Order: sequence, then structure tokens, then C-alpha cells
Amino acid sequence: MNLRLAATALNQTPLDWEGNLARVIAAIREARKEGASLVCLPELCLTGYGCEDGFFAPDTHARAWEMLERIVPETKDIAVAVGLPVFHQRALFNTCALVVNGEITGLAAKRNLAGDGIHYEPRWFKPWPEGVRDDFTAPDGTTVPIGDLVFDLGGVCIGFEICEDAWVADRPGTDLAARGADIILNPSASHFAFGKAPVRRRFVAEGSRAFGAVYVYANLLGNEAGRIIYDGQLLIAESGNIIAESERFSFRDFQVLTRTVDLGLGRLAMARSASHQPRLPGKADPGLIRTGFPWPETALLPRKKPTPPADDKLDDFTRAVSLALFDYFRKSHAGGYVVSLSGGADSAAVACLIRIMWEMAAGESIPLKPFPELLLTAYQATENSGETTRNAAEKVAAAIGATHRELDLTEIHRQYLALVSEAFGEPLIWEKHDIPLQNIQARLRSPGIWMLANLRNAILLTTSNRSEAAVGYATMDGDTSGGLAPIAGIDKAFLREWLAWLETTGPVIAGKHFTVPELALINRQKPTAELRPAEDQQTDEGDLMPYPVLDFIERAAIRDRKSPAEILALIQTHFPEHPEEMHRHWTQRFFTLWSRNQWKRERYAPGFHLDDENLDPKTWCRWPILSGGYEQELKELERGL
Repeated sequence: MNLRLAATALNQTPLDWEGNLARVIAAIREARKEGASLVCLPELCLTGYGCEDGFFAPDTHARAWEMLERIVPETKDIAVAVGLPVFHQRALFNTCALVVNGEITGLAAKRNLAGDGIHYEPRWFKPWPEGVRDDFTAPDGTTVPIGDLVFDLGGVCIGFEICEDAWVADRPGTDLAARGADIILNPSASHFAFGKAPVRRRFVAEGSRAFGAVYVYANLLGNEAGRIIYDGQLLIAESGNIIAESERFSFRDFQVLTRTVDLGLGRLAMARSASHQPRLPGKADPGLIRTGFPWPETALLPRKKPTPPADDKLDDFTRAVSLALFDYFRKSHAGGYVVSLSGGADSAAVACLIRIMWEMAAGESIPLKPFPELLLTAYQATENSGETTRNAAEKVAAAIGATHRELDLTEIHRQYLALVSEAFGEPLIWEKHDIPLQNIQARLRSPGIWMLANLRNAILLTTSNRSEAAVGYATMDGDTSGGLAPIAGIDKAFLREWLAWLETTGPVIAGKHFTVPELALINRQKPTAELRPAEDQQTDEGDLMPYPVLDFIERAAIRDRKSPAEILALIQTHFPEHPEEMHRHWTQRFFTLWSRNQWKRERYAPGFHLDDENLDPKTWCRWPILSGGYEQELKELERGL
């Protein structure tokens, strides 16, 4: 039996009722146009996945049901799986409605809730128990089956693994196979993280093999709610093979992936399997929902196995952040972006990502305003700024086509020093007042750039990276000023690697490599805050430690939860080129700065989640603002214990 199935990716927005509904209907119509009889939409696609505590509002699930009823007329002669929250028995459940030929036939409920990392589903939802069926009373008084359901549509059996259900060891798919599932639908809201796409391919392909079912995987797309990025990966698998896969990181409102499948292959595989134990009639299945459905037969055309795209971290970073910036810009109704362009690596990377965003939108024929109107950059000089960074900022801004300005803060800086020196009662000198003298320069750059952003109704972007966040190497209300921190989730070493790649190779956009050769002016510099007098030759690594060492310690300490003593031993193994006394000094410095600067991480602008080693205290890495600061551990380290 050959059927044509569809998986869809949707770029939704939490609580955007009419917009979400319009995109759902457009995707269903596109799938119908492509001949699909069964369409799988993403998890919680009617409300949006990122509603947070908005899920608790009774109006949220009431409106979601209203949206579902408005979708019903779109399902004549097809079946559509639609994700939505449902309030039942004084609890919220994460469900997927199967709407068949104009009728809501049932609500499959999620059994395994995502509650680690950036996910907080157990805060809002309850897990549905295995093997339980109940009746849900809809707002109009009608009842609909809800629970651990399997649907028999005209002799074709359909089951669900909803997102996290497929990531656990005891997958519901095992039970679905025993209950005769020919097709398993996986409506997901699976966030992007480096290296995650191949993992999805593996469990989708293995699910189709182990469960003897065609496996259809749908996902969200874009920056839905602010921090989390969805890559829109769509997958269809059969007999252990991925037979169709979508492109990721589209700027479109939705994507549809259709493929004709052969149900006979899975049925034959189960018949041949000695371990397959079907649930026979003597073991009645209360969760089996039967309904007639006229499946149209579809010709099975010759097809080639898709070649999965390379898992390229440089390219994934480029596309993920560009898509996130695009959605943040349009969903916030902003007039554009503003960047304080220092002539260093971080701000140059942010500015280039905005240009890449613009180019990618153009490559998908999505109109945006002219780029000079979209991005304004400004170089803000004090007496400690140098010609090298000024020239680099000017040349990179010109290369990407930004509107560029220069603000000379030298006189304002001098006035502040005189004013505060008088109030403090003594002259401010570098030997005694190093940090305050550095910080005032960074803070002076905040008012002007904020004002430019306000005048353009634009979003001011901060340019702090993850390495700086780990040790608080930033001036609060200075270089941390802004509404969005697009590179806060990426470390400095990777960022420098990415800038070198963008200088010479870059991403492929509309068939051509996009590069910024002028980045050579950035890449040949040593990173510097440029806040001390030029004769001090200030560098970031001189203030802190070599970035590779810093990033290594951060991962070992925060991701792997290693103690200072364990980390010292690891550094001695991994960085033998440095003297032992520096190993000890860097270890002590990291843990001291990490503990002292949690308050800064709490105040950073929202950033994008790019990997599952994030330092964002609001989504991933929770830490006390006040703590013992590893005082005892570092004393023991000093004594060599």
C-alpha cells in the first residue's frame, strides 16, 4: 500500500493566534497541493511552544481549541496531526489532535516531558500515563478520546511519539509496534544545538527499522520566542533509511516535505521478526480509535536516497544566528539593528552576521529594507583608542554596506574624570584606580549608541561572547548595553576561527560564497579592550589567560563539574607548554572570577541558545549570585593538597 505523507515546519510565535493559524492552514494547503493524504504539524504549533507561564492562562487553551475547530474544514479527504495544549481533569497536557476528513478523532498525549536544560515542560504539563485512555469534554460539550491512543484509519494504524518521547530509552514506539502502528508521527519542538541534526537522523531512521513503521518527523522553524532557535529539520524514514529530508534554517514561514511511502515494507519486516509480539484481540486495546478513511493509492516513483548535509559547525552557526536575527528583527517590529563597532573581533562578527542575514533573506526572495537603513555602526573613540581599530571598523563597515558613524568621546571622558576626581577628593591615576578608569570609558560609549538606536527605532546589540561571560570580562552598563546578545553563546576561540573562515571562504548564499576579505584587518590583531594607555599594550589574554585555556577550564568546571584540583591536573596534561605556576594561577583566577560575576550573567541581554553547554542562567546554567566562591578549594590548591 503506497501513501503520500507530509511533514511540515512552521515558524510560529507564541500566542500569535491569527498568524499561527494562517501559517498552519497555508502549510496544510501546500501539503494537499503536493498530494499528501496525511500531514504532520509540529508540537504545540497552535499556541507556540514557548508560551512559558502563558500556558497557565485558561484563555490560552480555550483559544487553542477554537483554532483547532477552525482548522477542521481544511481537512476534507485528508488527515492532519495538530499540536496543542489541553486542560483536562484540572491538569494541562501536551497533546496532538488527529483531525480526519473534517472530524477531530482523538488527542494523543505526550508521555515523556522534556525537563532538562532549556526545557521546563514539567512546570506546565503533566505526563500522560502509559496505557490510559479517557474522554475529554470539549468547550461545546462534545467528547473526544484522549490519552495513549493509536488510530486505525481505514486499515492504516497511526501512532505518536511526541518530541521527547523519542529521546528516552523506553520509547513509546516499542509499544506502538506491538499495537500494529504502520506510521509513527513525531510532532516536535526540538531546539537547535551544534551536532544535533545527525542525532535526530539516527533515532528517526532507527525508529522506522526497529518499529517496522514509516516514521515522519516534523519540527518548528526559526526564532520562535527569543532565545531558542529551531532549524526546521524534517525527516521521513522507511525500513531504517532516511528517504526524505528538508533543508534547514529556511527564512520562510513554513516548509513542507512530502514523500510516497510503501507500508508493505514495514509490515513485512514485522512479519519476519521473531521478536515481534503483536497485541492480539485477547488483549483488547482501549486506546485504539477506529474510523473509516478513503486512502488514495499513490504511485511509488523511483527515488534516490538523500545525501545528508555535512555537519559543519561554522556553517550551522552562520545560518542559525542569521535566522535568529531575522526573526527577532521582524517579530519585535524593530526598525533595524545598531552595533558599537570597536574594530575588534566580537563587534565585527555581529555586524557581519547581520549582513549575512540580509543576504540570506534576499536569496529566498524575502524583501528587507536597504541594508544601510537596516544596520548602523558607530566607532566610539577615547584617547586610548588607536588608529588600527578605527581603520578596521571603518573598512569592515564599508565592506558590508552599513551606515557608519564616528563618535569622539575624548572631551566627554576628560570632563567626567575631572568631575569625579573632584567629588572623590583626589586625582584618579592608573596605578591606584585601574578598573574604574577602564570602566568609565566603556560606560561613556553607552548613552550615545543607545540614543542612535532610539532615533532609528532599532535594536542595540551587545557584543559580549561566552568566554567573557564566564569570567565577567565586561563592563556592566558599558559594553553590555543593549537589548540582544547574539554571540553570547559562543566562545572566543571559535569566534576567531569563524572570522578567519568568513574572510576567505564563508557560507554559500544563492550559489556563491559570501566572504568579507576586509576582516583581515581584524584577524591579524590581538584581541584588546583598548581601555588602558597605549604604552601598556593591553590585550584580553594578558588580562585573563589564553582563550583556549579559559574555554577549556570553563567546560571542565561548568559542563563537567570538575573541582579546581581536578582541573589543575587536566590543564597540566592538556597545556604542557605553559609553566606549572601559570596553570595554578589560571585555575585560581577562573574560579574566583566565575563566582564573583554571576550577577553580571544574570543581567546580560538575552542571547541565542547554540549548544547544550550554555552559561545563560535563565535557560541553562543556574548558579547562586552569592556563594563561598571556592574559597576552601582554592586554599587547598595553593597548599598543594
